[in-house]
Amino acid sequence: MAIREAIWENPLPILILVGIFSGVMAVSEVAVIAVLYVLIVEVFIYREIKFSKLPDIITQSMIMMGGIILILGCSMAFTSFLVNAQVPTILFDWISNRIESKWTFLLILNLFLLFLGAILDIYAALIIVVPLILPVAINFGIHPIHLGIIFLANMQIGYFTPPVGMNLFIASYRFNRPVNELYIASLPFMLVLIGVVFLITYWPALSLFFVKH
Repeated sequence: MAIREAIWENPLPILILVGIFSGVMAVSEVAVIAVLYVLIVEVFIYREIKFSKLPDIITQSMIMMGGIILILGCSMAFTSFLVNAQVPTILFDWISNRIESKWTFLLILNLFLLFLGAILDIYAALIIVVPLILPVAINFGIHPIHLGIIFLANMQIGYFTPPVGMNLFIASYRFNRPVNELYIASLPFMLVLIGVVFLITYWPALSLFFVKH
């Protein structure tokens, strides 16, 4: 019954995945196709949106995107400052020169990544941090795939931690709520996700179950 009611929504994730992983379209092109598909479904099939409402929807979307771009620009400028000051390199050199236990290294690594996730954009962190932590992690016997999953799990938490928590700012614009209020509301979910991160970290088989050794 639910599948029948969502008959027009079901093709959307398939369209996105096929478009990206087939190599036929770039991510930006898939985004445009997805928006066009949703527009056609909402306006012509479900008729939940009238043509007269489209200008208001476009205006609200432009205001929200303008705020997001401004926040993203500030966060990228802050990231450039940290890179120029070599803050990630200094922090990680300090950690790697003082840790001998694998499990202690993983604990410090999680705290380090959670800290970086709060101040760095995930794409900048990929370029800056991964080359630093990979050789050290391999020396401790940590599988690169396991390390990658730990890294991404920590970085995703950064999307709703200040000051760069992009999802918090988007939610603030969308629901017209103060960002500080969203910080507090997100704390229980953050604690759950941190618990999952430590579960991923100290139970490697959870990440490497399908990996051939």
